[in-house]
Amino acid sequence: MPINEEIREKEIRVIGPDGNPLGIMSSKEALQIAQRENLDLVNISPKAVPPVCKIMNYGKYRFEQAKREKEAKKKQKTVEIKEIRLSLKIDTHDFETKVNQAKKFLEHGDRVKVAIRFRGREMAHPELGNATIKRFADACADVGVIDKLPKMEGRSLIMFISAKPASKTTAKQTKKPVSEKPAEKPVEETKAEDQE
Repeated sequence: MPINEEIREKEIRVIGPDGNPLGIMSSKEALQIAQRENLDLVNISPKAVPPVCKIMNYGKYRFEQAKREKEAKKKQKTVEIKEIRLSLKIDTHDFETKVNQAKKFLEHGDRVKVAIRFRGREMAHPELGNATIKRFADACADVGVIDKLPKMEGRSLIMFISAKPASKTTAKQTKKPVSEKPAEKPVEETKAEDQE
């Protein structure tokens, strides 16, 4: 944003430090008013005709803007892509370890890229790779959904899995239902009341 002496337009619309319009005047006049108030003249809308300038504390404005941007970044969730590599001859225990790793990534909210690299003569049996990758997707089905179906890219079979969106029905089911029925009186108390 152009400020103070950087503003060279002949006529500008000026807004005071309290937000009230001061009217159209020359940039020199507006700058003098700003200097009297110990503030800056900031061009907030350079494309308007005439350009709109505001008298404000520019340092404070920049600080607050940076603070707002920082807060917005904190609230923003960055999704990372984690890669898990499998092989056609993967052992059961190794397969389970990879599945658990993928589940952790998905629960954290990241996407998982599952890749099977075919070596040598393995290229002749892509159906084995499809079976392994489908088994992997089925094992992760409780926490993730297939984002991109398995596809051959060069010598690799690649699939993407993303975390399941949290549905409202599952959130409601986790809460324990509160019984609205009043507690029943013990049997002995009811007998005592009948005798009276």
